[in-house]
Amino acid sequence: MDLSIVDIAPVRAGETATDAYEDTVALAQAAERLGYSRFWVAEHHGLADAIASTTPEVLISHLAAETDEIRVGSGTVLLNHYSPFKVAETFSALDALAPGRIDLGVGRATGMPAVDRALQSGPPRAGDDHAEKIEAVASHVYDAYPDDHPYSDIVMPRSEEGVPEVWVLGSSPSSAEIAGELGLPYAFAAFIRPTVAERALDTYRESFQSSPFDGGLDDPHSMLAVNVACAETDHEAARLRASSEAAYQRMARGAFGPPPTVEEAVDEIGGVPDPTPESLDPSEWPRAVSGSPETIGTLLENMTDQVGADEVIVQNLIEDPEDRIRSHELTAEGVGLAE
Repeated sequence: MDLSIVDIAPVRAGETATDAYEDTVALAQAAERLGYSRFWVAEHHGLADAIASTTPEVLISHLAAETDEIRVGSGTVLLNHYSPFKVAETFSALDALAPGRIDLGVGRATGMPAVDRALQSGPPRAGDDHAEKIEAVASHVYDAYPDDHPYSDIVMPRSEEGVPEVWVLGSSPSSAEIAGELGLPYAFAAFIRPTVAERALDTYRESFQSSPFDGGLDDPHSMLAVNVACAETDHEAARLRASSEAAYQRMARGAFGPPPTVEEAVDEIGGVPDPTPESLDPSEWPRAVSGSPETIGTLLENMTDQVGADEVIVQNLIEDPEDRIRSHELTAEGVGLAE
């Protein structure tokens, strides 16, 4: 199984973004050592006291310089805030700096109204132009504009080893349909809307068409994003998962801040969560799973088989950086990655 990591650079209580970035670099280096395929960083805004991953393109450049071979990328760039050309140009430059190692994951999300307004470069556009923007990004990256198009002569920074790999990221059947119709790889965020995963990935395959882009796909290829806490035993892993459970409850209340320690989380949610069963129907999937390496290996194999995903990318919201790295080490052991 191809296994990857997506990180949000969480900021611990009493620490700064500098500390969070150092933890993210350490995790990326561990991921490379452990045999993970990709290391992606998310984009969140207005939560800098809790999440330092605000600008994936900046972090990616640094992470590429601090690692040797692992693919690094965005999970995701929030395309609703930006010009498709600028995103494509930025990631083409990143690929020229780290040839053959850059993934461009594009999606969309809104946040606090004040932050969304601050990110706007002009008046809001009417209608839903998400599919149009994704197609524009891919057209720039893959140099796919026809000769009579006004953008056909625009030249991107290039390496000799190809171009960034463009992924569509989402948590709904509508994003899956866009990815399928454009013939691009698709990553579904099961830690956001887990019970929609089966329908979204079915939609992706049903709508898939061979890509018009040279760097696109002839066959569908999908990734499942899962929040995973792994420890030596199922009980200890469930205890670590309390951090994610408490964080999700806080977000539902609109309460944001530094991630809770495991002890704080257990107290907040009223005890250690029950261990995750090894097998769950997709309609019962929770936002976070936990277990020993053996349990996680079985869980991830079952989940990918149930929805037909080709890869898995894992996240966790464990507050302690050493516990976070250890969780990823044990997850790698559970799915049989070789260091």
